[in-house]
Amino acid sequence: MDSLLQAVRKACPPGLWTKGVNLARDGAVILDRRTATELTYRIRVPGVAIAPTVTLYVADEEWTCDCGGKFDPCQHVAAAVIVAAQSPEGQRPATGTDAGPRTAPVPQRALGKIEYEFSRDAGTLFLERAVIFPDGRREPFQGSITNRVSRGDLPVLPTHEDITIDRMFSTWKGGVVPLSRVRELFALLEAVPSVLFDGFPVRTNKQAVRPSAVVLDGKNGGVLVRVEKDPSVDEVIARGAARTGDVLRPLGDTSITGDAWEKLPMERHVAKEELGTFVTKILPDLDKHTRLVVRTRRLPGVARKGRPRISIELSQAGHTLSVLPLLVYGDPPEARVDQNVLVHLGGTVPVRDEAEERRLIERLRDELNLIPGRRVDLDGEAALRFAQKLKGFRGGEQGETLGELFGKRPLVPRFDIQGDGFDVVFESFAEGGEEGGATKHASGAAVIRAWKDGLDIVPLEGGGFAPLPSDWLSRFGDRVADLLAARAETDDQTIPPALLPALARLCEEIDAPRPPGFSRLAPLLEGFSGIPEAPLPGGLSATLRSYQRRGIDWLSFLRDTGLGGILADDMGLGKTLQALASTRGRALVVCPKSVLFNWEAEIRKFRPNLSVALYHGPKRALDSKADVTLTTYSMLRIDIEALSAVEWDTIVLDEAQAIKNPDSQVARAAYALRGKFKVALSGTPVENRLEELWSQMHFANRGLLGGRGDFKERYAGPIEAGHAGAAERLRERIRPFVLRRLKREVAPELPPRTDRVLSVELDDKERSVYDAVRAATLNDVVKRLAEGGSVLAALEALLRLRQAACHAALVPGQVANASSKVEALVEALADAAADGHKALVFSQWTSLLDLVEPHLAEVGISFNRLDGSTVDRAGVVNEFQAEGGPPVMLLSLKAGGTGLNLTAADHVFLLDPWWNPAVEDQAADRAHRIGQDKPVFVYRLVAKDTVEERILALQEKKRLVADAALGEAAQAAAITRDDLLALLS
Repeated sequence: MDSLLQAVRKACPPGLWTKGVNLARDGAVILDRRTATELTYRIRVPGVAIAPTVTLYVADEEWTCDCGGKFDPCQHVAAAVIVAAQSPEGQRPATGTDAGPRTAPVPQRALGKIEYEFSRDAGTLFLERAVIFPDGRREPFQGSITNRVSRGDLPVLPTHEDITIDRMFSTWKGGVVPLSRVRELFALLEAVPSVLFDGFPVRTNKQAVRPSAVVLDGKNGGVLVRVEKDPSVDEVIARGAARTGDVLRPLGDTSITGDAWEKLPMERHVAKEELGTFVTKILPDLDKHTRLVVRTRRLPGVARKGRPRISIELSQAGHTLSVLPLLVYGDPPEARVDQNVLVHLGGTVPVRDEAEERRLIERLRDELNLIPGRRVDLDGEAALRFAQKLKGFRGGEQGETLGELFGKRPLVPRFDIQGDGFDVVFESFAEGGEEGGATKHASGAAVIRAWKDGLDIVPLEGGGFAPLPSDWLSRFGDRVADLLAARAETDDQTIPPALLPALARLCEEIDAPRPPGFSRLAPLLEGFSGIPEAPLPGGLSATLRSYQRRGIDWLSFLRDTGLGGILADDMGLGKTLQALASTRGRALVVCPKSVLFNWEAEIRKFRPNLSVALYHGPKRALDSKADVTLTTYSMLRIDIEALSAVEWDTIVLDEAQAIKNPDSQVARAAYALRGKFKVALSGTPVENRLEELWSQMHFANRGLLGGRGDFKERYAGPIEAGHAGAAERLRERIRPFVLRRLKREVAPELPPRTDRVLSVELDDKERSVYDAVRAATLNDVVKRLAEGGSVLAALEALLRLRQAACHAALVPGQVANASSKVEALVEALADAAADGHKALVFSQWTSLLDLVEPHLAEVGISFNRLDGSTVDRAGVVNEFQAEGGPPVMLLSLKAGGTGLNLTAADHVFLLDPWWNPAVEDQAADRAHRIGQDKPVFVYRLVAKDTVEERILALQEKKRLVADAALGEAAQAAAITRDDLLALLS
């Protein structure tokens, strides 16, 4: 000890040595512990809470002090070595020479140490402190160490740990140990010699205990994760703390297991598609917070940190370009990020680079306005603009762009015709050319959709894009689209026989072989000159005109080749006769009720050898032995199951405009009829919309014009919008299957027909009624119609205006005996009768005919009448046609507009013009037909400055619709909501 004392005395500055002597003399040096080689002292310094600790290494003549002072040795080391030299623990007492003035041994004060005791209650951990004195006394410790140091009544020498715990303890109410401080507290108490738990000595350890986790094979290619308590843990003593033997340890991360492991044991199934996220995020966390054991081989390997990229899947659905951006790793993709979850696709799992992911997502949003995983459908111009932007989009950090998706070589069309099957495939050859390079394909439907939508690229099957063959499509694209659309209407995707001529014509133009089986249909491409003359049926009793003979040849050719057609000859040219002459086998004729008996009479007249059966009335029954079965459209609608159960040889629809609405029950019933030869007869196959033509052709030759929606898109819409070439394409398609001759073309012997408008000026009273009706409803109706409201109110307003223009008495609430229009009519009828002419008077309303009758009786003009209530139609017609019959016949448009031969009349008066010119033309043709030998005059009575004048203009638009399909008009217009607005405004 003398050597150590001398070493410290020599090294210590005089001032510090003096301070050390004073500390030793004042009893500030307390022996803390002693070993064979070390003496540890605590030095109480006035005003300092933590007593510095000095350790003397006697044999080595070394020392340490934790005061952190600038000098070594410090005054604390000097004090400790002086006390050690004077105490029994030293080797001998210090001398005056060694230690300055001789001093007696300094008595040490009896100071204690702080003891810590844990307890628990309802899962909560509590901590209390006590002071243990050298004589064994134990006193609870109250208050703050810092405060008691300042008062000078601290009975212990606190350590750094004591001070730190004291600061923590001062914030804990009732000694409750917060869960968040358990681990920190246990770390501090590792160096404390006296710690109790429930009265028993324990030690603490800051190393957290973790639960056990095992990963096993799971269901459907996934894995099962089972987490259980660590078997080495004797008990969880409170939230966040466990006991293993006599050691208290904190629990590891309890966010999943619960603060007291109350959720254990627990299991979780990880699906196969979740394994990517599992091995890169969840598994490392499990390894960190549990004692992990993996007992499955299903986990994919983890690659080094990967580089994400944007992959964009493009396809076409319907008429839209469908875009699906994806955030992926690897090429081909090994993993995909879905809503911030890594989905493993195959191979190793990359470690995510989330910073790069965020950068790519931002660029995808800013440049293409897309979000990964969210599909966007783009149409038309929007799709085209997107495709152009996409070509320059950079999908990853390495400089790769998506430009390689877009090939540089245009597609090459290849036709595949086998039997009745037809397809067109567009091939994209690799840079090696047709011989050496691999090819990709695009379906014909995809190419046509892209071309129609204005795109210049199309998706390829198997990925990528290719430029469209724009020049080729501009020449042939419309016809290819027609063929594909028609093929889609068949059950087996074959070409309908009616399309073989169109396919053959296209094959010729692109230098491809004609389809097999076309040769028998070749005459259809050569016009009437190529159609052979058909043998006439035995027993035909008729003198045929030349155009009727050609019509029979055409119908017979269609019949013999398994095709159908529409005979659309002008009214009065003998459509019934031509149909009867080409009928073969068991036939079904469907016609309006008004001409049912006319058909029976015509059959007995022209083909008396055919047996006829009427399928009509309450006791109707099918006669399987009858050559011809006659029925009505109402019977067809009601008894479609019975009528469609028969496989007819011939089916004829007379006045086929009855099925003009494809949504009607009667049209659907007509489509359901089964027959080898179907023919539609109609002088007006198009009255209002081109869709009416589609409906009749769908009956006669299903598939020729494609589906209804497709027809509207490819034909009706462009024609009504005036697109160049659309009408000609339609005429070319239907030309072999629609035969239409006008009277002026094939019956030059018919006398001329003259159409005139008789303008009528309303008197003041009539004008006031008309203006009142117009003012009462028009403004509100037009406003609602312009805003997209229902057209029903507009039609009601239009009806009232038309009635007011004809006769005020037709308007509800009005009483009137006179009408300027009726007066003008009666005057004209009187003049015609006086000159020996007979006249037909048509009106849409029977109530208007009721108002005409008294005026005719008043001036002495005899008349008869035919409307829906007429029972003996033939008797009324015969009476009028007779030499001495009445000079005037009043007819309703609905009952007298079709199926009548009234050639005794040469004057026709139309009282209330309607916007459908075909209906009025049918009425006028009751007089202007074969058998008429006098010039025919057709008069339309129109009230000036009324809606009737606008109706005349609208009739002209209607005629253009029909001419576009059947004639040579270049444009046509639809009847739209705007037309109603034009009529009413």
